[in-house]
Amino acid sequence: MGAYTILVANGPNLGHLGVRQPEIYGSRGMDDLPGMVASLMGDRADGVALEFFQSNSEGALIDRFELAREQGVNGIAFNAGAYTHTSLALADCLAWIDVPCVEVHLSNIWARTGEPLRQQSLMGRRCVGVIAGFGILSYALAVQALVEHLEAEC
Repeated sequence: MGAYTILVANGPNLGHLGVRQPEIYGSRGMDDLPGMVASLMGDRADGVALEFFQSNSEGALIDRFELAREQGVNGIAFNAGAYTHTSLALADCLAWIDVPCVEVHLSNIWARTGEPLRQQSLMGRRCVGVIAGFGILSYALAVQALVEHLEAEC
């Protein structure tokens, strides 16, 4: 296994995970993620460096993804929040930066009945996969999936 840098990126209203609507999004925050990745991946986690970024601004997310490309970041685990359903600009960015991305959701967006807009994703077709519905564990699974994807590409 090589050494990989994975950017964990969050869109709007995701800066307060663990506090914001825990009945929907859970009570664990981003501080729990490195330990979860280590637990899930065992010794393989030693070769994974996590970087974290959160912004409520669409433009700032695009700027960070373009920078990730320039920096040689190996993969992105991305929870676009509400931008999942509305941002062509973010989807277009993911289409050209050539950095593998896994779309992440804390809740199962397809089970959000009464909210049909939340059941569609503009990001998914630009990603190597989608993981949803497992709270913070969704991010750890995305990191593991990215490493597996990167190793398969070698």
